[in-house]
Amino acid sequence: MRGLEGRRVVLTGATGGLGTAIARRLLDEGASVALTDVDGSALEHVAASLGGDTTVLALDVAREDDWQRVVSALQDRWGTVDVLVNNAGIGSTGTVETETRERWDQVLEVDQRGTWLGMQHVGPVIERGGGGSIVNVGSILGATGGLANSFSYAAAKGAVRSMTMNAALHWAQRGVRVNAVVPAFIGTTALLGRYAGTERHAAMLANTPMGRLGRPEEVAAAVAFLAGDDSGYTTGSEVFVDGGWSAR
Repeated sequence: MRGLEGRRVVLTGATGGLGTAIARRLLDEGASVALTDVDGSALEHVAASLGGDTTVLALDVAREDDWQRVVSALQDRWGTVDVLVNNAGIGSTGTVETETRERWDQVLEVDQRGTWLGMQHVGPVIERGGGGSIVNVGSILGATGGLANSFSYAAAKGAVRSMTMNAALHWAQRGVRVNAVVPAFIGTTALLGRYAGTERHAAMLANTPMGRLGRPEEVAAAVAFLAGDDSGYTTGSEVFVDGGWSAR
């Protein structure tokens, strides 16, 4: 449980249920974690609840100047970065017919562009510091047809899959491993608060071979594995935390 001792990690989307679970696991394993999100006050609350060696930095992942500011601040504080976890994301339930252009743009800006900008700005820092790991959080909706909705989210997360493989080849001999965690539906407080008891919740359960939602801690464990040395020969790969979705 101390496999990340001394590692310096940048985590996006840290205030959500999944982000908080990832942060807790990384801290438990000995990492120093920069918690980032757009909501600075929420970040302070999360940091206080977690304890450990945390740094709080407001970050809109879709803004290049925000990434430049955060990377500069962390280089001043830490000198380098060892791990990037691209977790920030927003969703939509629109279909190919009902999705709006406005929501399409919002989802792709955060989920696709934000992941790219994170890799573009943090990856070279990791390389110059001697190498490390990038973990992108994808989605089963970007790897399968899902529930035939969430069209823009599926498009963005499908792009995260291909960007992960492409970047992994780019850095393959330069010390930076790039992998993805691919969760199915995870029972965060936010998801259950929005969908518990609805037809969509029933569809999530009915289409999951294991018949239950995932737990945030199960995704966090996969992130920790990909962040550390136990996955040292793994790059360009995906770890599915999906209750059997991909097998089906």
